[in-house]
Amino acid sequence: MDKQILLEGIDPLEFFGVNNSHLNLIKKLFPKIMINARGNSLIIQGEESELQVFEKKFALILDHYFQFNVLTDQIILEILNSGISSMEENGSTEKDIIVFGNNGKPIRARTPNQRKLYEDSVINDLLFAIGPAGTGKTYTAIALAVKALKNKEIKKIILSRPAVEAGENLGFLPGDLKDKIDPYLQPLYDALQDMIPAKKLEEFMKDGTIQIAPLAFMRGRTLSNAYVILDEAQNTTINQLKMFLTRMGLNAKFIVTGDDTQIDLPKNSPSGLIHALKILKKIKSISIIKFDNRDIVRHRLVRDIVNAYENNVDKKEKSIKKDEPN
Repeated sequence: MDKQILLEGIDPLEFFGVNNSHLNLIKKLFPKIMINARGNSLIIQGEESELQVFEKKFALILDHYFQFNVLTDQIILEILNSGISSMEENGSTEKDIIVFGNNGKPIRARTPNQRKLYEDSVINDLLFAIGPAGTGKTYTAIALAVKALKNKEIKKIILSRPAVEAGENLGFLPGDLKDKIDPYLQPLYDALQDMIPAKKLEEFMKDGTIQIAPLAFMRGRTLSNAYVILDEAQNTTINQLKMFLTRMGLNAKFIVTGDDTQIDLPKNSPSGLIHALKILKKIKSISIIKFDNRDIVRHRLVRDIVNAYENNVDKKEKSIKKDEPN
């Protein structure tokens, strides 16, 4: 039996690798299937049952490439190995699709904790997604917000970040206010551009359906009928995060994301995120999802880098404890 898989919006040379290295690896992993690339399509031949399995697994590779614009032999191996167990557990990857982005690209919950964030968002109105860089916390949260907007469950999406990055002060940056804050908010724009066509996104930004603003702009507002996401919350002070959380109005859903290992606040200013996690953890209807290194979906080196830094911190803590007097 023959089937054709169209590869729309893909550079075949980049996707299949130099000298078809990526394609040859995929062929080795599926020895029972004849796989041939013809321009922007893939022709596969084999038994119907084998082809169905291949299509589901190949979709995971496409998802990663569309989302992160990078593909290596190691990534292919990791995706297929994790994808096999995921599909055996769930029976299908369809249930993990959060929303369809540009060009019909499916945005999926691809790791256990991304899936938990997706599932918990259905039942809880306040969620904390905490973990290291590259785990898809913000991307998944924005996908959930876009899904709710498309389903008309809410009327607007509000995305915010504290304007604190490595000690920089907004006052010293060039340009007007928009020029000053845009660099801090760029990751949020990037995610939205993946999920909403450019023209439609521009309309939403103009009419206020989608609002992106620094945390300071939240003061005094009541946020109702909205999906509200606070990113990089580890860089909020205690009072700032309290102010943000108390903005919640009727029919509102809040997701707070952050990495408690990357705090850029002054030394004497405790993180509002760490404080909130301690005092709110026993309140029902609040979900706290802790992402870890297993959720990292960026380049394979990101996981190694995060592990190296964590191991270095552990060694320092052990050294300090060893030097402390008994």
